[in-house]
Amino acid sequence: MLHLPILRFGQSYESIDKAEIVHHATGEVVALVSQANSGLIVRDLHRTADDVLERFSVVELFALCQRAAELFANANLPCGDSQQSFDDYIRLLSATTGMPVSYCRNNAEKVRRVLAEIDLVVRGLTRGFDLSILDRGYGENAGSMLSYFRAGRRFGVVLPSNSPGVHSLWIPAIALKAPVALKPGREEPWTPLRVIEALSAAGVPREAFGFYPTDHAGSGELLRNVDRGMVFGDTNTTRPWVNDPRIEVHGPGFSKIVLGDDTAEDWEKYLDVIEASIAANGGRSCINASGVWTPRHGWEIAEALAERFAKIEALPAEDPQASVAAFANPRVAEAISVSIDAGLHVEGAIDVTRSRRGTDRLVRRGRLAWLLPTVVRCDDREHPLVNREFLFPFASIVECPTAKMPEAIGPSLVVSAITGDRALQTALMNSPNVDRLNLGPIPTMRIAWDQPHEGNLFELLYRQRAFQTEPAA
Repeated sequence: MLHLPILRFGQSYESIDKAEIVHHATGEVVALVSQANSGLIVRDLHRTADDVLERFSVVELFALCQRAAELFANANLPCGDSQQSFDDYIRLLSATTGMPVSYCRNNAEKVRRVLAEIDLVVRGLTRGFDLSILDRGYGENAGSMLSYFRAGRRFGVVLPSNSPGVHSLWIPAIALKAPVALKPGREEPWTPLRVIEALSAAGVPREAFGFYPTDHAGSGELLRNVDRGMVFGDTNTTRPWVNDPRIEVHGPGFSKIVLGDDTAEDWEKYLDVIEASIAANGGRSCINASGVWTPRHGWEIAEALAERFAKIEALPAEDPQASVAAFANPRVAEAISVSIDAGLHVEGAIDVTRSRRGTDRLVRRGRLAWLLPTVVRCDDREHPLVNREFLFPFASIVECPTAKMPEAIGPSLVVSAITGDRALQTALMNSPNVDRLNLGPIPTMRIAWDQPHEGNLFELLYRQRAFQTEPAA
């Protein structure tokens, strides 16, 4: 039986307490994962050599990350007590998460690309100042003195299981000289472990890595005992950290497509963009659109999307045509479907896909469960199914006057505004509700790696200080 250990300062540690992770389709135990208790995590965090990466320049760490990109995608790397090829990694990732194999490969490519293009990513986060300033602590840039110090001496991340692509967000911490302590998602220990092993094989000191599979209490202790952290999860998971400035919160995105008065009549031209924004990556990302806001033609848009989505079937993860993920825990799928049905009992919303498909959105086969893509047409922007996000392709379609949209859409991680209306563009630019703004027919899923995402990791880890110097007399 494959065993995945805790990594304490990069060294394997087998715990008496182990959790099983199983194949989503067969229930077969795939691996035993050592579990870290809260006390162990706290002790390790306070013993971390937080300067272990400071002997490298930022440019040297770029080179190690770029070497790790090649190893991540091609090498046999340690995985617990065995060696793992890239294909083994993809197979195990799909087995325990239920994600289609094709999606696992696409997400792995995102991770590889961030490692390979780490210089572009970090220069985007730092907006192009001379990075040797981070090595010396100070220096001149464009005629001004700059000085930064790393406030994030201990950096911890509580990770999810829904999409391996999220690992692209913590990787730049290594290039920014911050050791990391990772709590993996229960069904997805594979990606963070493979990234750690790739970076270690490339030459990053193993002491820079902590890998702590743990429970809810352990996750909380990890975040309470780091200087800076990231947390991924649903509203319940992230709520305790929303007002903690040490912690960057990655929760539901409530991302949206917005049509303007000038483009609503041509909605059919943008149907591909809308469909991709909702359904790409199995609809599992916070940057998937979960809402389409338009001043007109809401019914027509909902019907057209439903016609497309009704053709999507529940297929095994290894099927090349699979485009929705099976749920590793079928009870989660059942609970989501029940929640949507409860919303539909409130007057003013219709599941348009159900009538098109002629079947329920929830599909059960043996221990497997899928949720098929769902489009809900809402008459009222205050309806409880507006501004909802679920772990599958789901979107509400709602009509709203464009003048009211910037405020009415509510907090939105990504807004793709398909409009040339300068007044609407300006209002969205000025809106505190919008975290990422795409102007034009750009899928909400398209990411520019040199742009920050839900906060800027460099600004989380580093603080600028006032600094002056004179030569010694």
